[in-house]
Order: sequence, then structure tokens, then C-alpha cells
Amino acid sequence: MTALKNRLAASGDLLLLPGKLLHQGECRTGLGVLVRGGRFQDIDNAEALCARHPELDPLRLPDHLMMPGFIDAHTHLTQSLGKSLVFGEPSEIFRRIWVPLEASLDERLVYLSAKLAALESLRGGFTTAVDAGTRSDGCIGALASAARETGLRSVVGYICNDLGGTAKVADQATILARAEQHLAAWESDPLIHPSLAVSIPEVATDGMLASVSSLSAEAGVVFQSHVNEHLVAVERSLVARGQRPLEHLASIGALGPHVLIAHSTLVTPQELNLLRDSGTAVAYNPVASVWKGNAVAPALQMEALGIRFGLGTDGTRADGFRLMDAGESLQRAGFGLATGDSSCGGGWLWLDAATSRAADAAGLGAVTGDIALGLAADFLLVDLDRPEFTPSHDLIWELVRYGCRDQIDAVFTQGELRLWQGWPLNWDAKALMDEVRELSDAAIAGAGVQRIHPVSSRHRAQALQKQVRPK
Repeated sequence: MTALKNRLAASGDLLLLPGKLLHQGECRTGLGVLVRGGRFQDIDNAEALCARHPELDPLRLPDHLMMPGFIDAHTHLTQSLGKSLVFGEPSEIFRRIWVPLEASLDERLVYLSAKLAALESLRGGFTTAVDAGTRSDGCIGALASAARETGLRSVVGYICNDLGGTAKVADQATILARAEQHLAAWESDPLIHPSLAVSIPEVATDGMLASVSSLSAEAGVVFQSHVNEHLVAVERSLVARGQRPLEHLASIGALGPHVLIAHSTLVTPQELNLLRDSGTAVAYNPVASVWKGNAVAPALQMEALGIRFGLGTDGTRADGFRLMDAGESLQRAGFGLATGDSSCGGGWLWLDAATSRAADAAGLGAVTGDIALGLAADFLLVDLDRPEFTPSHDLIWELVRYGCRDQIDAVFTQGELRLWQGWPLNWDAKALMDEVRELSDAAIAGAGVQRIHPVSSRHRAQALQKQVRPK
């Protein structure tokens, strides 16, 4: 395996002949792929491809599946230092945990948190992550640098709140000027794609929401916001405006094909129509619904209506295979069981939603998300010589239900090998982890985080005290 790693890590063109290639929605045999200049340059029958490029020594991978890397349609790279603090917490954890924690981070801690999260993402097979923006003050460059150093392709949101929810709140003119600077700063970066964001609609004025959405559309970037996630937020919007959050965004013209809405778990039939008719995309975050949400997004209904959506982690667990499994499982438990739908997407829907559809939702459909000519060479080599895939009768659905990150041998972005069997090749992940361990406790202690649910050991002790034992 060392020889294979060295071949894959070598600079220059790669002529890969995998045992199976996930291409055009099918796991196909007998195909080869030429990676050149960071892109998929040629895809054809293996023999024909080798004949066209006799100067290249083909790398045969009979036991591997070559597939597109996963796209995380919604995450928070600067929340990794406190990721388990939210376990058991009631909804709207951002108010008590994420806003104070992120706002307290200095530039070094933003860098460490983002780099740790990026490492976790790559280990889980994610070659792209859509970051919703950090609430830290003036540290977005550190976030982008950390992601770029790991090789993670990232959509990096700049938060434009003008009513709170960040470390510091500037006036509207200053925010919009900084937003334009953010868009310009990453125009030519091969891995960093700028985006604009408002955390939730209620932390921005209508003028800001409309301006940021319009600016994003003009620049051809994604506008992100968390919408219709928690019942209390929906009720606050109804009290304040007489409209639900999605209805509010529609009424001010802030929806559209350039908009990516995180969650949309609490949506009425009329709001589903608003999403469909406006072309707005949704990040379906199934693990977040289980861990910290109020509801499950009706992804199957969205699919039936033609609403664009991709799968996102929301910073919960960075494993693309387990994310697909959760996406399918929640639709079956929440909707399929009640209607007798034993298919619930047939496996393929969740694989598409974790790759090509997520890329489309992130505004990167012309960049990544598939193994196709001209796209960036962001891909995985998955070891199929495993008990989980033996025998194999439906590999696409098997990836959804039997796959896990430990089966990933290689992670590539922009044609470069970034991780081999879970670890980076050209930087010290262990040193990063040591520094995070050294600094994280003090950072959390000084952030003013308010937890309601006790840690497991204390919760267990409390539960035992409450037990009534028979005499």
C-alpha cells in the first residue's frame, strides 16, 4: 500500500483504472480516468484511454471504487472546539453556545478550529464544505487559510447581520463594503469560493436581507441563511411580522436560485411552493434534526416538487456515508413508514444529494460534485475489498447503508492527494490535535457558554438518584 500511496501522491498526470467508477449515476466497470492539471481531462474505456496516452503508466486499482467526493451543503468550521457541548441541549443552541463561543475566539483559535473541522471533513470523504460563516470578529481570513491548507474546497460565508448575533455589529454601509471586499478577495482562489450570509432572518433588517441577497445574485455567489429550523423562531417571526421566516424572505424578494436555505424543517405546503417557484436550494441536515432540531425536513416531498436540495452536516458528524444513511433513515422513519413507502429514495437519491445535487445547491455544479470532463478532480478511492461489500448486488444503495469513512483509502481535491487512509501527507495533524487539546478548555471556559444538559457521567448519577428502588 505504501507504493500505491506514493504513486498517487506523485506530481503530474494520473491515469487511473479503478475496478469501478461512479459515473453518470452508475457504478461502471472497464473505464479509466485521466487527471491532468487538477481536472478530469479524459474519461473512456480503459483500453482506449491507455492507447490514447501511451506515455503514461496506468495505475490499476481493481479493488477500488472511484467516486466523487462528498459535498457538505451546510456546516460551521469554527464550531469544532465545542462540538460535543450541544449534546442533549434544547433547541436554539446558537443563543447559549455558538454565539458566545465563536464570538470569543481570537484569530489563532479560529484557525485551529477551522483546520480541525476541515481535517474531520476530509476524513469523512467530504472534498467540499459550505461554511455558513463565523461569528468571530475579523477572522474570516484565518478560517479560509486553514481550510485551504488542508486542501478542503470551501464555500466561505461572510455574515452580514446588522441586528446582532455576532461578536461586533457594524452599520449597514460598513457591512456591505466588507461583503464586497470578501467577494473580491477570493475571486481567483482555486479552493475558496466566497459567499454571503445572514445567520437567521430576524438578525438583519429587511434592507440588509434584500441587499445581501441582491449582491450575492449579482456576484454569482450563494446567499446563505438558517430558516424555519426551530418552532420558537417561526413563532417569533409570526408575532413580529405576521409571516413565517420563509414567507418573510419571499415577500422582500430575498429568495432565488442563488439562495441556500439551511434546514427548512418546519415548512408549510405554501412555503414548499415558495421554494420550488423561486428555485431556492435547501440544505437537508438529517443528523442535526436528530441531535438538536425540532423536526425533519420533508426531503422526499421536496424531491417530488422539484425543489433543489443537498445533504449537510450542520457541524454534527463528518462522515459522508453516515450522513447519507441518516438522510435515508429519517425520511423512512418520519414519512415512509406511515405511507408504506419501502424505497424512500431507492438509495441513489441520497448519493446524489451528497454529491452532485449538493454541489448544485452550493453554487458549484460547474466546478465539482461529479466525475465528468472539465470538473475539478475532487474524488475518493473507496476500498471495496471489504466484508460490507461482499457480495455486492446494488453498490449504490450499499454505499448508503454499509459505507463508512474507514473504507476510504484516498481523498483528492483539485487533483492532489490530501489524505491517505485518514491522515494528511504534508502536514502534522497530530500537532494540530495537541494544540487544540491544550487551548480548547480555556477557550470554552472563558466564552460564557451556558449548558443546560449535564455531561453523561453527571446525568447518569442524577438518574440513579431519581430511581425508586423496591424494598
